[in-house]
Amino acid sequence: MNMNPDFLEILRCPFCKAKVELKADGSGLKCETCFRVYPIRDDIPIMIVEEAIIEKEVEA
Repeated sequence: MNMNPDFLEILRCPFCKAKVELKADGSGLKCETCFRVYPIRDDIPIMIVEEAIIEKEVEA
């Protein structure tokens, strides 16, 4: 997925208000602080806390 860098810069985690970054595989946006991953469906980030999953800090 191609995400506009300006758009990505203004997005924040709705849970803790920290920055999010695009995952390497493009499947979601991951919070830098609480490690919630918000899914991307049909090129639309779903920024709803209940839709997020929590990933460990370091991926295997």
